[in-house]
Amino acid sequence: MNCSSVMALRRQLSCSLFMLAAIFVFLSPQVFGVDNIANGANLPKLSKSSILSLFNLNGRSKFWNEKIMNADFEDIERPDTVSTKRALTNFTMAASLADYLKLTPVDSIYLPLPINFIFIGFDGKGNGGVKIGEEELTRWFTQIDHILEHTRVPQVGEALTPFYRQRADGEQRHHLPLISHVHYNYSVHAIEMGEMVTKVFERALKVFSRRDDIKDTGPDSKVQFQVDVDSISYLFSSLVHYLQLGTAYNIFILNPKRDALPGPYGYRQGLSGVELQFLKEDDGARFGVLNSKPVKSPHPLDMDKRSKPLYERHPMLRFAWTTADTVDMDHWVDVNLDALNVLEKSMEGKTASEIVIAKAKEIIHKDGSDIASALRRALRQEENAGLHPDCLVDTWVGNERWAFVDLTAGPFSWGPAVGGVGVRTELSLPSIDKLSESLSATTDEEAHEDLSNLVQDRFSVFEEVGSPHILDTLLAEIDIYEAFSERHCEGRRIKVALCDELEERLEDLKEELKSVEAAESEEVHKKKAAEALRRIERWNLFSDAHQMQPIRNYSVARDWFLANLGAVLWSSMKHVVTPSTADGAFHYYEKLHFQIYIITQERIKHKELIPLDIGLLKESLAGVAIPGQKVQYSVKTLALSEDAALSMAFSVSRRAAVVPVLLVNGTHRTSTRLYLDSLILQDQLHHFSGSASSGGQTTNDRSVLEVPIFWFIQEGEALLIDKHQVAKALPDMVVVVQSSQAAWASHLQCNRNPILWDLSRPLKDAVAAVAEHVAGLMPSHFTFSNAHENADQDWKWAVGSHPFSNMASGWHVSSFQSDAIARSYIVSTLDESIETMNEAIKRLVKEQTSKESFEAFRRQEHVLLNSYNTVVNLWKRIARNMEDLHLLDAARLLHLLEDATTRFMAATNATIAELHPILCTRQRKVVMGYEMYLAIGMILSAMLALLWLKPRHSKPKIN
Repeated sequence: MNCSSVMALRRQLSCSLFMLAAIFVFLSPQVFGVDNIANGANLPKLSKSSILSLFNLNGRSKFWNEKIMNADFEDIERPDTVSTKRALTNFTMAASLADYLKLTPVDSIYLPLPINFIFIGFDGKGNGGVKIGEEELTRWFTQIDHILEHTRVPQVGEALTPFYRQRADGEQRHHLPLISHVHYNYSVHAIEMGEMVTKVFERALKVFSRRDDIKDTGPDSKVQFQVDVDSISYLFSSLVHYLQLGTAYNIFILNPKRDALPGPYGYRQGLSGVELQFLKEDDGARFGVLNSKPVKSPHPLDMDKRSKPLYERHPMLRFAWTTADTVDMDHWVDVNLDALNVLEKSMEGKTASEIVIAKAKEIIHKDGSDIASALRRALRQEENAGLHPDCLVDTWVGNERWAFVDLTAGPFSWGPAVGGVGVRTELSLPSIDKLSESLSATTDEEAHEDLSNLVQDRFSVFEEVGSPHILDTLLAEIDIYEAFSERHCEGRRIKVALCDELEERLEDLKEELKSVEAAESEEVHKKKAAEALRRIERWNLFSDAHQMQPIRNYSVARDWFLANLGAVLWSSMKHVVTPSTADGAFHYYEKLHFQIYIITQERIKHKELIPLDIGLLKESLAGVAIPGQKVQYSVKTLALSEDAALSMAFSVSRRAAVVPVLLVNGTHRTSTRLYLDSLILQDQLHHFSGSASSGGQTTNDRSVLEVPIFWFIQEGEALLIDKHQVAKALPDMVVVVQSSQAAWASHLQCNRNPILWDLSRPLKDAVAAVAEHVAGLMPSHFTFSNAHENADQDWKWAVGSHPFSNMASGWHVSSFQSDAIARSYIVSTLDESIETMNEAIKRLVKEQTSKESFEAFRRQEHVLLNSYNTVVNLWKRIARNMEDLHLLDAARLLHLLEDATTRFMAATNATIAELHPILCTRQRKVVMGYEMYLAIGMILSAMLALLWLKPRHSKPKIN
């Protein structure tokens, strides 16, 4: 090889080496694992698709799919069932352990909840002839928010804040969010009942109604009627059963004809104030009721449950419409009409007082009556009987899973007398009468009278002028016709006869104006006549063409009516079906142990002398337990005079305050009130009942929940809690005060009358406070406003004979509240499970993958996935039970869910602990930056280039 070829070869090798060095420089960061992470860049985004995460993932996908709802446990499999080699590749390429497992935090879980809106009297045969069809209801009621978050009402800012300035401070005192991860997915089903069902309810209104004031001898059209809600409740219960809707919530919307009763009416449980006064003053009636014997025959409407269903199964659709055919309802209609005939015949010939006496006997002997014991005490003329009439209302929440609103009844008002928000007014419900006003007919006599008044008012201005011009007279006549047409002719279904006569007169008026225009010499009068003619032509007052504008106006009024009705129904979902709960976590226990401490001023030797019905108290507290939950009681009587520590706690917490009061009639006065400061009393009672006050809430044992109830009985002046309450739920106890006053004027009013509280028997308030302590249930008017992020009130549905309503005297927990108690347990546990799962997943997100940690992870992977799968499967099972309202079955799964969630967190911690020793092992490698690699590469390239390109001295050839 000669010298020139050698030099060429060297140049080629030098170029090749230089290119290799350049490639080495640019690829060195990736080869040595130095990428953008070293420069502080973010981790790669998590995978958007997930097999295991079936719920709402960061607002993108939701637990909505029915296929996901019904997926089996085996559907959730390991993410990698391929070979170990491929699994290793996927593992090392994943950004984190959570990315490899395809786990992402859960934002929310959707629980299905069935609800039916049952329309009675909206087929054109009810009040105002209103007819609402499928298309219209679908258009409006699908606008109801079918997804409602479970919310928690934050604690009241100050314990001593007056009721009329009550506010929430927004402080989150517990680890659970105010807007829960659990969202309710309502499946709304609307049912329109036919004409015959409407007639049954109209007949029932007539049979079960009586005058509110039996002493009022005025005509029926001028007096107010009360409908016995206890009797008409049988109709709602039997209809729900007949339609096979017992496993759903049912809201009835009634629109009976106005002439079903001769006067205005409302619904009431029990007796009116005049009727109670009559029974107290009439000794014959009083003793007749007290000495009466119970009637063994059942109520004619309380018949055996029928097995014939209208539907085989409630359709679980997001929105569905069903019309109950007359053929389907014939059996139910016939049986109930016959029963109503029997009841009507039994009251024939009876006077108003005899009907009242019969009703009083029915109340006293009815099993489970809330007011029976109070009525007995009142008739025995016992001191502090404490029986007061309930309010007349047009909405009602029944003891079972149904409620109703009657748009023909009322209107009524109730709520705080001063400073309240969300109070019920006479305009809170949509009015059928206002909707029908634009289409209602006017009598000919009324039309002629109104026309005469218009003529007199309009032509009175000419009296001062003397002799008006004929053109001015014609213009005034046009003004009259315009006003009359707007009032009586536009948009009427039945045209007033006078409108046709005025239409003929309008043609004559045109001819007169034309003659004036032709004959008048003055230019001003000609212009007036021409403008008047154009005005008449433009109006077309009495012709059919002008009917389009009123029709549009009526359409707007109808849409406004439906919008208001939708708001009322949405309010029923938020306040009756799924009400907000108190801020806190409430758990299901197998047994509730009520520790009742009855505290009197002096020692009472015999328990019979204690002014408290212990048996009735136990019966009422049993309603707080959901069906299937055990209840245990322990009652202990204490005396302040014999216990120095307890007496000190009572005395230290006792306060006095001057409270301004504005009465319903507008009178202002001040009131000095004695009250117990709940916070001070709680602190003092901790020293007295250390173990009892802790209860079952401080331990993970879910077998027994201890509920301490301190019941103070105070003689003499009225004693309250925090100035305005009779019972209060504290985090670790319930405090109740009982005074001697049987008629305490509260801060609430109903139909402009003050609501009186019976402080001598605070049973209703005590049950409500215990339910709030155990499950977080609050009065029906309380809720949480997402828009204001604060507590809010709405009093429309604060009705019903249950402890959470102030408009009736009942204290039995209804099915709505019992379901809400169970749902509170479920939601609390689900929220805690989601919070724990998200925390564990966030830890997995922070853990990086590497080749060295793969084998250690594989040893923990099976346990980690199994525990995750178990939690997801329990979420599904709970959701399925909620759909069919099997709340007890769902509650019994909560212990398993808590254990499974704990196991997943433990598996997560074990996995991380297994990987950390490997990741923390020191490795022999020098960490160099990108600049160092670049410098070394350039130096090596230069050295190699110099080495190969350096000229060499050729040796002389010596022979």
